[in-house]
Amino acid sequence: MIQLRSILDVADNTGAHRLSVIQVMGHGNRKIAYIGDIINCVVKKADAEGMVKTSEKVKAVLVRTRKEKRRTDGSYIRFDDNAAVIIDNQKDKNPKGTRIFGPIARELKDLGFAKIVSMAQEVY
Repeated sequence: MIQLRSILDVADNTGAHRLSVIQVMGHGNRKIAYIGDIINCVVKKADAEGMVKTSEKVKAVLVRTRKEKRRTDGSYIRFDDNAAVIIDNQKDKNPKGTRIFGPIARELKDLGFAKIVSMAQEVY
């Protein structure tokens, strides 16, 4: 569960290090995001030579949360941090970076983020 103004780590190589959530996309006036939700963010910290710059508004998909998520088989999945991957636009769902770092939840594949899952090092 990620709410507005939450600080997230970035799990790709776009040059951004920290994101701050400013809006949860879709589902009306919802204020909380879960794994697989698309969010609007502001880049709080970034490399000087990266693809994205500090204070830039980006769209990202939530790939890891500390709050556990119940799966259909009854098991739970929980990660050590809150992380997101920056995407190009909401329709294509393609990542902006070329590498994905850290584990990714397998629920993303069912939500249409197959390219992010295929680029990930680990899928849980």
